[in-house]
Amino acid sequence: MRFLDRTRELLPARDDLRAIVSHPRHDLLAGFTVAIVALPLALGFGISSGLGAAAGLTTAVIAGALAAFFGGSSLQVTGPTGAMTVVLVPIMHTYGATGVLTVGLMAGVILLGLAFARAGQYVAYIPASVIEGFTLGIALVIGLQQLPAALGVAPPGADQVVALAAQAIGSFAAHPNWTALAVTLAVAIAILVGGRLAPVIPFSLFAVVVATLVAELTGLDVDRIGTLPAGLPIPSLAFFDPAQIWVLTGPAIAVAALAALESLLSAAVADGMGVNSRHDPDRELFGQGLANLITPLFGGVPATGAIARTAVNVRAGASSRLAALAHAAVLALIVYTAAPLAGRIPLAALAGVLLATAIRMVEVGSVRAMARASRSEAVILTVTAIATLALDLVKAVILGLVVAGALALRAVTASSRLRQMPLHPDLPEDHTDEERALLDEHIVVYRIEGPLVFAAHRFLLELSEVARVEVVVLRLSSVTAMDASGALVLKDTIEKLEHRHMVVLVSGIRPGHHRILDALEIIAALGAKGRVFATTPEAIEAARNHLHHTGLVPRG
Repeated sequence: MRFLDRTRELLPARDDLRAIVSHPRHDLLAGFTVAIVALPLALGFGISSGLGAAAGLTTAVIAGALAAFFGGSSLQVTGPTGAMTVVLVPIMHTYGATGVLTVGLMAGVILLGLAFARAGQYVAYIPASVIEGFTLGIALVIGLQQLPAALGVAPPGADQVVALAAQAIGSFAAHPNWTALAVTLAVAIAILVGGRLAPVIPFSLFAVVVATLVAELTGLDVDRIGTLPAGLPIPSLAFFDPAQIWVLTGPAIAVAALAALESLLSAAVADGMGVNSRHDPDRELFGQGLANLITPLFGGVPATGAIARTAVNVRAGASSRLAALAHAAVLALIVYTAAPLAGRIPLAALAGVLLATAIRMVEVGSVRAMARASRSEAVILTVTAIATLALDLVKAVILGLVVAGALALRAVTASSRLRQMPLHPDLPEDHTDEERALLDEHIVVYRIEGPLVFAAHRFLLELSEVARVEVVVLRLSSVTAMDASGALVLKDTIEKLEHRHMVVLVSGIRPGHHRILDALEIIAALGAKGRVFATTPEAIEAARNHLHHTGLVPRG
């Protein structure tokens, strides 16, 4: 019953369906605009993944429609992306097309599991510097991946992008193909310059159309996409081999993690650009899971929410998921009616589109601001970008999170301190100056401030080295957090002080810290001796009574 209730929560609601028919003209126009932008990207990313242009188009149609209807964002556009292509290239190199399709299927199952587990909320905890470094690294990888097509050389056998780029440059140096390079640069420059002058015009499509016409009319010697099927393939599970599940589990987790990360980030971007738009992260994972579960059956590659296409969708006036559905429908129409024409597009032209896309992904001002914000932010950004280039995207994000966590912990430890407090403000006023001096000689009060956690407790070791006094009062009211490691060091410090025959009193334990102190039996012994107090004045009064009892300080 609980499973059925959760399933109903993840399915489209009546409000979603009513929104589809609220502004159909604006949404249909936005969908057509996005489809024009998405066509060359779908073809290019399909080719870059290794499965071919048809796989890219299939993904844009099937995954685009499913994620649009079942996803948690009303503005998100889903399809093949550069980030996903980066992950798929080594999978294709190692396991072939069947491996990529199986990984997509498995990733869909994982994403559905994440949706049911309510995991969508956790993407909000990814630091901005990790996201910025991740984006910068993706842009570098996409740009380097285009070098073989841009230089008109056969794709090298390397699956590591830097090695691939180096081999492509070496091949070009031995046998230059200036025609392919000229086509790539012309398309990229047209898109970048035109996009700056008139952002609303889909220069990527126009540049590809012009490049194709010039190549056809002049007979340019450039490689073409090749034959495309005039329709979507019949769904099939023939590629699935249960024996591959175990070896493909790691790649499937990586693909699912990337799909979740990129889709939720894209949906968040759409929320920021749209009016009264707010996505449901768990429903978005559910929609992406269904899309990736079903798309491989049609021969498509794993898909994610596409930030660039989503941004175009919002800017074009989309207000509901009808726009993304219309985008998928327009692409399907192109598949069925214009496949032969699309097959004549030069590969170098698509390389130009993707190269321009990579350049436009990098917000130079944002990267510069992040790098200047602090040394820690600059380190996180740089490490994530380099790891994205040298490793893979999921490992890069994990490494970026580890570095961010380590630097954050370092900042936390810097805020932890031990302060010796003046005794006078907490003492009664009926003491002579001589008595106060005697009390100061025999009682020391320390206030522990900040978090007392595994990396922030070294300062406690200073306590066991304090000069010889009779009573040490530990004020814990300013401890903001405590874990088992910090609590055990506190216990060790207390035992060392008592071993030196000092009386240790504790005051101000916060309610939330009693549990861990009791569980580790740190306060029990002190409590049995009556040495645990709610407030510091009570502890100091007890310390004074102890000194009076031992005769070190006379009673006033």
